[in-house]
Amino acid sequence: MTSIIVNEHGGPEQYVVTADDSSASAAPAEGQLQVSLSKSGVNFLDVVQRRAALPTPFRAGVEGVGTVTAVGDGVDGFSIGDRVGWMAGGQGSFSATALVNADKAVPLPDDIDDETAVAALMQGITAHYLTTDTYSVSSGDVVLIHAAAGGLGQLLTQIAVLKGATVIGTTSSEAKAEIARKNGAAHIFGYEDFAERTRAVTDGRGASVVYDGVGKTTFDGDLEAVATRGTIVVVGNASGPVDPVDVNTLNTSGSLFLTRPTVADHVRTPEELRTHTDEIFGWIRSGDLKIDIGDRFPITEVAAAFTALESRATTGKIILEH
Repeated sequence: MTSIIVNEHGGPEQYVVTADDSSASAAPAEGQLQVSLSKSGVNFLDVVQRRAALPTPFRAGVEGVGTVTAVGDGVDGFSIGDRVGWMAGGQGSFSATALVNADKAVPLPDDIDDETAVAALMQGITAHYLTTDTYSVSSGDVVLIHAAAGGLGQLLTQIAVLKGATVIGTTSSEAKAEIARKNGAAHIFGYEDFAERTRAVTDGRGASVVYDGVGKTTFDGDLEAVATRGTIVVVGNASGPVDPVDVNTLNTSGSLFLTRPTVADHVRTPEELRTHTDEIFGWIRSGDLKIDIGDRFPITEVAAAFTALESRATTGKIILEH
């Protein structure tokens, strides 16, 4: 029974493929499901855990989909044989079998396959709450999205366009720029001059909201690119964490709003979780939201999958196949 264990903090090489992990096949406790996995999602949250966030050793993986094989006491609404997905509450998802908190699991519709589902969970839920709760994107908004060709960036772009906004994307290459255009971005800029060019195409007004998953190297430009009373949403730190911010900078830059949200605070209850996934699955079903699979790796090649993710050379969602 394959499981992926992290024994020491560090790089992707710290993922250890273990052929026998008895904890992975343990019976579910009260409120849990035992799930046989088919797919796992590769996420930057896994990188954060591997580098320092969780004490070692630990079973790796936070996101997955599969079939329920056992149901713990006190669980309602799930049965053996159900297909389910999760993006939290299932630590150890890079395993053949995982124990998942039932209140963090989502039943998967028959017309949403496992690969589409795992690609739409963490990144889809994140894109949904960012454009509905963190900042309610609406018609007439100008939305600046960094790393617009990445897995999250592609979904943010499509949802913002669906809501009637004009999207400006930043990318590091022409190939990635073409991906952003296909998702509906009206303007694509490089990282070196995005603030100046954003002001230019908005007649000096700037963007209504900036979604920044790059972090350290783009934040100063965000302050210049965002409109008066605009919102900057830091959603990641691919280039490193943003330096500490003097709150007075928000005043002198135009009475700005700044937030660093996390998905955990937006799926605190099963009802919140399913509100997000219901709309996401509906958009996928109608064809309004396209899911891009960037690459697929066997679970035993997990280190190679994360090397690809952390190189920032990938586009779309990276999936591990069990």
